[in-house]
Amino acid sequence: MGYYERHIFFCVNSRDEGERPCCAAAGAKRLQAHAKARVKELGLAGAGKIRVNQSGCLDRCEEGPTVVVYPDATWYRCFDEQDVDEIIESHLVRGVPVQRLLLP
Repeated sequence: MGYYERHIFFCVNSRDEGERPCCAAAGAKRLQAHAKARVKELGLAGAGKIRVNQSGCLDRCEEGPTVVVYPDATWYRCFDEQDVDEIIESHLVRGVPVQRLLLP
């Protein structure tokens, strides 16, 4: 087993206006901060548990804000804190992916 049971990455890439869409402009930094705080609040953070990180571009810009959970390689889009909470509670805690938020 790796150092963390699961690792969740939030794309927080930022682009200049007029380029491709970017997750940062869609609130990804706020969502990542919420996830990090929520995971800590639930006692799920730390070695052998869950790590919440920012990432650079995950190249799914038009579908974002984009989130990926490893080692499951499960890709999500999430738009608000309720979506983040649902991913944490369903996928990270119970191991059940959130179907409605999955990226194709």
